[in-house]
Parts: sequence; structure tokens; C-alpha cells
Amino acid sequence: MAKVRTVFYCQGCGFKSQKWLGRCPDCGTWNSLVEECQPSEDHERWVAQVSGNGEGSQPRPISQINLAEEARFKTGLRELDRVLGGGVVSGSVVLIGGDPGIGKSTLILQSVNALGCGRGKILYVSGEESPAQIKMRADRLGIVSDYLYVLTETSFEAIIRQAEEIKPLAIVVDSIQTVYTSQLTSAPGSVTQIREVAAQLMYYAKRSNVAVFMIGHVTKEGAIAGPRVLEHIVDTVLYFEGDKGHSYRLLRAVKNRFGSTHEVGVFEMKGSGLLEVDNPSGLFLAERPRDAAGSVVVAAQEGTRPILVELQALVSPSYFGTARRMALGVDPSRVSLLLAILEKRAGLQLSSFDVFVNVVSGIQIDEPAIDLGVLTAIASSFRERPIDPDTVVVGEVGLAGEVRGIQQIGQRVREAEKLGFKRCILPRRNEQALREEAVFQGGMKMVGVSHVAEALEVI
Repeated sequence: MAKVRTVFYCQGCGFKSQKWLGRCPDCGTWNSLVEECQPSEDHERWVAQVSGNGEGSQPRPISQINLAEEARFKTGLRELDRVLGGGVVSGSVVLIGGDPGIGKSTLILQSVNALGCGRGKILYVSGEESPAQIKMRADRLGIVSDYLYVLTETSFEAIIRQAEEIKPLAIVVDSIQTVYTSQLTSAPGSVTQIREVAAQLMYYAKRSNVAVFMIGHVTKEGAIAGPRVLEHIVDTVLYFEGDKGHSYRLLRAVKNRFGSTHEVGVFEMKGSGLLEVDNPSGLFLAERPRDAAGSVVVAAQEGTRPILVELQALVSPSYFGTARRMALGVDPSRVSLLLAILEKRAGLQLSSFDVFVNVVSGIQIDEPAIDLGVLTAIASSFRERPIDPDTVVVGEVGLAGEVRGIQQIGQRVREAEKLGFKRCILPRRNEQALREEAVFQGGMKMVGVSHVAEALEVI
């Protein structure tokens, strides 16, 4: 009888070690290494897969490969189609992650209902909920379809057998952590099981040309639970983000082999399900205060869509030895850098003041084009001078205090003009480029600045 080999896997990142370690050398997590049986090399693998007719296993010239007439299928949710790059690609594997209760199951149930109507059957596999629970959610969402099949199963081999019988257009696995394969002896949810099941689902999707949606749990750090290799196996990785205190949800792509990774979809959570937000800028600015110090509107760019959001800053005297710096929605390290620029290049002494920066509506903005907006909001709160509510600010700031040009300035200014803003503070380089192109003749007053001190004087 062959000796069973055991190895220790980190449940956070998938690091493998021959002996137990208190701390993972890869991700630094304590007490995350769990002993699991290592599958033997001669064990029969992939036995549950479709054998196929061998057509796809032969090499062919790329000029002789024909694309299907409808390479993508619409999900019925325009925001989801935008993030996916135009729709669902046949044979693709999509991984959706997010915090518990954020709306992952609701999103996928709404999308697959419209995806299957008139095209084919959809197999919804749930390892956490009963059919009655799924039916209750479907009734709340108003979903009544004969194309949607519900299966409560956690065995991968049983799922594949059912899929071969009904031949679905797409398969939904909710969630991937609950599915196991009998080819391995480790417990469901372990790193070995998750990695093996995901790899076999990918193999099945490519051989049968069936789209697969996998819902994954996230860790306390916000990453998808399980090894990082899981994100390398799939074609698309989507994160469903949002603050439970707000009704807005953002669907962001961090990997997409069939489209851009800079797109973002905006939804609003209602009692009847997720509603698409066609004009997120208008919603984010709906409750903006007028003539309030420390409030400024910035024009961010998410993929091909410009989004106007409100930045708020609060500067107050510090009564402790060290002043506090806190940022929500923006990079805290970036805020600290901008504060140093304000002190050195603009002469604002902020070392003895607490500074708090917040992006209203709970969204996250990572691009440097909002640097000038952060600086002006902090300066406005420090000097107790409100910024003109009809002004939008945009621009990147360098360490020397210079205001650098940004990309997609035309789209940002058009969005601001559409929402009724009268003045835009932007980098001088972008302002000159827009005037040369003669894009904006009136309505919007563009003021170009080249330095932080000049921008503060203008504002």
C-alpha cells in the first residue's frame, strides 16, 4: 500500500510547505497552514469531464478558426455587460467576489434569468441554500422562468452529470468553496479542493463551450478566499463592492481576458433587487451641501465613464502629541504626500492639525487625477473658505507642486457641463489642448493652472 503524503497549505494564499509553520512566509498570516493529503501522481484525474470528439485537440492555422456569429450573450443588465466587455463569452469562466450580504447572489440571479430566456437553459447550483430559499429570492426579484434550473448539490461529479443531461448555456456555482470532488480526500473548502474544482470547471467550460459563473467568499482583507492561483485559472475576476450603510454597489473588474479592466458598473440596492444606475454622477451629488468649507467636486474616470463625486475634508486642531491623518475612499499614503506638498509648496502649516478626507457615497477612487481636488478641499477647510459650488476641480499634482495634465479631459469636462457646472479648474496643458481643439465654445469656463499655489489663488 502506497504511503499517503501530506503537505501543509496556507488557507489564505495557497503557499505549500513540507512542515507546519506558525506564520506563512508568503502572505504573513499566522496559524493559516493546514495539513492536507497530497494527491498521488498516478491518481485518475479529470474522469468526470466530457470526452468530446477530439476536434479541438488538433492544431489548426489561426486563419481557419471561425468565430461564432454571436460570440457574446447579453445578460440583460447593461452595467454588468459593460464590465464584462460587452456580454458573456461562451466558454468563459467568471469569478465574482464580495463581502457577505453585498448582493452577489442577487446580481447573478438577475443576470442569468435574462441570459437564458430564448437562448438556452441555465443551471444554478447552490451549495449553501435550499431550493425554497432560492425560490423566495426569485419571487422577490420577480423572476419566473422555465429556463432556470436549480440544483442543490456540492459534489462536483454529480454537478457535471446533471450538466451533461440538460446541456445548459451557462452554469452558476454558488459558492465555489462548498463544492468538492471525490478524487481528493481533503475537506471541502480547503485550498486543494478549491483549486482542483476550479481547474476542472475551467476544463469543462472550454471543452463544452459553456459559460461558468463562480461566486467566491472573501477574507477579512477583502481578497477572494483560497489560493491566488484561483484568480489565474479563471478568465474574468469581478469584485462587488459597497458600504452596507449605503445603497450603492460598484462592480469592478480586476481581470478580464475579453475586455478592459478599467470599467465599473454602478447599481442601487432596492427591496426588489439591484437597479442599474445610468447617471451615477447625479446620484452621488444629489445631497451635496452648498457653500460648505472643505467640499469640492472632482471628475474621476472609471474606464470609459466619467464620474463626478464630492470630496470632503475636515481640518481641526490636534490636542494630542501627533496629528491624525485619516482617509476614506482615497489612498491614505497619497493624502499624506499631498499634505507635505501643501506645507512645502503652498505654505500651509498643517503639522498641528488633524486632517480627515472622505469620498462621499462610499466609493473608492485610486487615480491621481483627483490630487488637485484633495488639496483644494483641505485648503478650503483649513482657511474656512467655501469653494464655489459650480466649480469642478481636476488635475494631478507632482512633488514640486506642479499641476500635470491628465487623460480623457474632454469626457470629464463634458460630464461636468451636462450636470450644470459653470467653471472647471484643470491643468494648463489640458486647457490649452481643449482650446486648440475648440471643443467648448461657451457654457463652461475653463481655468488652466500650472502650480498648486496658483490653483489656490484662483479658487
